[in-house]
Amino acid sequence: QVQLVESGGELVQAGGSLRLSCAASGRTISSYAMGWFRQAPGKEREFIVVVSRSGGSTYYADSVKGRFTISRDAAKNTMYLQMNSLKPEDTAVYYCAASRFAAWTINTSDYDYWGQGTQVTVSS
Repeated sequence: QVQLVESGGELVQAGGSLRLSCAASGRTISSYAMGWFRQAPGKEREFIVVVSRSGGSTYYADSVKGRFTISRDAAKNTMYLQMNSLKPEDTAVYYCAASRFAAWTINTSDYDYWGQGTQVTVSS
């Protein structure tokens, strides 16, 4: 199985940028479809973006399309989320996750492994 650890969350002003990292250990991230999710207080966990197992396909939620970019570094066994033009409504705990069986999926229930989350706060 894979272990996931997120980092990079912090307080940033609206319009700013952050890059989140998801460091994997135990197995290579190319063995999984990998996704980013977020959860704001009082809300359900929300899909943001997925990169397919092959790495050849990505799919973004409309709320972040054009502002966020997912990437993977196989050599570092790490996934990234570059977030630009941040808005106060992006404030949430951000999680990375890995799916063992799906080629790619936006469904929270299809993901088997989760990190502990990293807090992103965007001030207005």
